[in-house]
Amino acid sequence: MLSELEPIIFDAPAGRDVKIYPIADLHYGSMQFNMKRWEDFVTKICNEDDSYIILAGDLIDNGTKSALTNCFDETCRPAEQKRWVAEQLKPIADRVLCAVSGNHEARNRDVDDLPLYDICAKLDIEDRFRENGCFLAVRIGSDRKKCSVYRPAYSFCVTHGAGGGMYIGSALNRNERFVSAMDGIDVLITGHTHKPATFVGSKLVFDLQNKRVSTKQFYSVVASSWLNYGGYAMKKMYTPTGQTLTEIHLSSHGKDIRVTM
Repeated sequence: MLSELEPIIFDAPAGRDVKIYPIADLHYGSMQFNMKRWEDFVTKICNEDDSYIILAGDLIDNGTKSALTNCFDETCRPAEQKRWVAEQLKPIADRVLCAVSGNHEARNRDVDDLPLYDICAKLDIEDRFRENGCFLAVRIGSDRKKCSVYRPAYSFCVTHGAGGGMYIGSALNRNERFVSAMDGIDVLITGHTHKPATFVGSKLVFDLQNKRVSTKQFYSVVASSWLNYGGYAMKKMYTPTGQTLTEIHLSSHGKDIRVTM
């Protein structure tokens, strides 16, 4: 298994814009899982060119006996949840740029089992799996040195996310603190909170070589969950969250990022 500090480099076709969908908190196995929304998404991405996905954890609900989740409310056992996700990802496995585990997959740590790694291995993409987080570079055009045309490269950090908090602000504050510790990151992607959000931040850059100070912009993206309201969320008095598909657009004609929800 590769270290999270070993980056993944993906070379997209030259001259074509790239669209990335961050996918987190599927929670397949939960009674609240929105099957229709997921099926529509798989159909959508199968019919799109130059679209890719990033898997940011909690793809299975993984209701074990020791977990807060009521294991008797699961629609199928964890082993079946793992098999189902692998089958669902099979038609779009070549679109997966990277995959990181979430806290629900981490429930198996006592037996040294990594369900999302097993899913990736079944799809023959285990080299794109990182347990805790992933650094990803997306370069539009692979033969960069032999071509005089400018080909932009984009840098991502992906981790599932951590911590609680009732409101969107708590997740965004945590993300801003985390990304401020990393130089060179264009986009931070997390999930975990089930509250889709995005914000644009900026860092000061002191360029000693050129004797100037400039600003570098970065994006923080929190992916939506795929759960309808009810169950655990109702029990804990959480408010309903929006379900939306976040799209990260990367330009091939110059470094430009656009995030839509």
